[in-house]
Amino acid sequence: MTQESSLFIELAEKVAGQFAQLAQVEAIALGGSQTGEYQDSASDIDLYVYTRDEIPLAVRRQIVEKSGGASKASLGLTFWGPGDEWFEAASGIEVDVVYFDAEWMEGQVKQVVELHRASLGYSTCFWHTIRQSRILYDPHHWFQRLQDRCRQEYPEALRRNIIDLNHPVLRGLIPSYYNQIAKAIKRQDLVSVNHRIAALFASYFDLLFSFNRVLHPGEKRLVSFAWTNCQKLPDEMASDIEAVLCASSSGDPALLTHLDRMLDRLDDLLDQD
Repeated sequence: MTQESSLFIELAEKVAGQFAQLAQVEAIALGGSQTGEYQDSASDIDLYVYTRDEIPLAVRRQIVEKSGGASKASLGLTFWGPGDEWFEAASGIEVDVVYFDAEWMEGQVKQVVELHRASLGYSTCFWHTIRQSRILYDPHHWFQRLQDRCRQEYPEALRRNIIDLNHPVLRGLIPSYYNQIAKAIKRQDLVSVNHRIAALFASYFDLLFSFNRVLHPGEKRLVSFAWTNCQKLPDEMASDIEAVLCASSSGDPALLTHLDRMLDRLDDLLDQD
């Protein structure tokens, strides 16, 4: 462990120690890049606090102060679910605390691991989050039991359901992302083009990871994650993705050609199954 990594872990454990004193807290886990091989200079501390009841904002402010204070803070966030973020005053390390209702998270795991229900993009992200997390506080072994449920093999029924849900919306339907992008190019509606490109890639990677029986890691560094963790990838995947993204920024009609090539190669991969 590097000295920088040690500082991150030390701060994570300090913050977790404060939350562990609260009756509302069922478990605390460290996630994100601090638990894997993708830590870099832009990494922060992703702390997941699993609760049985809401923690008042005033109490959370006190925890920030007791954990070293903040040079800048955004507390009481609700835009993407409840959370707090701040930069620790002394080190400048960014701390991102996300609050999950424990019962709700159990339900998310059941939907995927046991009921094999797919989503449009990001189907197995919570499964990945639980499986990769490092436990910092778990007095009743609740999180350990949940993590044990997540250590099973990738269910073939889930794999098929993800592919069956996400493949048609890429190009096979009248309202597919591809056709929506084609309309947006005709209108030179660049906002719509890029909005639909993002949705297309969400389903593209969800399908690709499920094809390889690899859990979806989330939104970041997907190309490098795929290269490292997937045994089977479409030919020229990285260059095709780059071409699509470059063309999407200007609404270049050649975008459709790049998309066709990228999706054709994905279909060639699926045909090997």
